[in-house]
Amino acid sequence: MAVLFGTLVLFMVLGAPIVFAVGTSVIFWLVFVGEIPLIMVAQRMFAGINNWTFLAVPLFMLAGNLMNEAGITDKLIRFVNSYLGHIKGGLSLVNIAASMVFAGISGTAVGDASSLGAILIPAMTKEGYEADFSCAVTASSSVIGPVIPPSLSMV
Repeated sequence: MAVLFGTLVLFMVLGAPIVFAVGTSVIFWLVFVGEIPLIMVAQRMFAGINNWTFLAVPLFMLAGNLMNEAGITDKLIRFVNSYLGHIKGGLSLVNIAASMVFAGISGTAVGDASSLGAILIPAMTKEGYEADFSCAVTASSSVIGPVIPPSLSMV
């Protein structure tokens, strides 16, 4: 344990990022003290990332980018705006409803925030909403994505 915590403290004192300090200290412990063969460590690391569910992450991100480039996101916002735009604070409601519809397509909170935020945050500030409020509504409405299927957590 002294090797593990000693190298961890040493790398943190030297100014290494915490993730690298923890990873390097574990590698030092495995090399000098550990009774586990290093080949088994590499095998278990690969087995952890060898998962079909992880393939959905870049594909959902690709779907969000394709929708943004093809103009589907603009059409989605116009559709939702036709229903909710006349209500007071309608553009923030459009942001929330568009996130819910987009979540059913993209499946990720990050995809919602990046795709819809690039369009709705400037539109909301143009309509007179504060930039902080626009970002807060977009961030809080994009977290609905993992709840609505098909999402990464559901896959």
